[in-house]
Amino acid sequence: MIWVLMAMFVALLIPIYEALREDDIWQRMLAFASIATKTSLMILILSVIRNDWMIGVVGVLILSVGNAALMLLAHILKRMNDVALGISDQGGSQL
Repeated sequence: MIWVLMAMFVALLIPIYEALREDDIWQRMLAFASIATKTSLMILILSVIRNDWMIGVVGVLILSVGNAALMLLAHILKRMNDVALGISDQGGSQL
């Protein structure tokens, strides 16, 4: 199981490099979502290794709340981009 954690840590370096290299906000958000997912999965694996379910609960909370916050941020960025371009929402959903 320790080898799985080490492999995931190495895999975690790829999106970190991508987030530092990329200037596009959507690519950065994708890289940060990948980092958050990998980190929470590492926490879940660590909780299985240590047989501590409280750490696992924290990993699940990070996984669910982090992805929900990322979806809200993506929606806000899309709406700001639409407003900046002058695209109106004709008959669409309201916030």
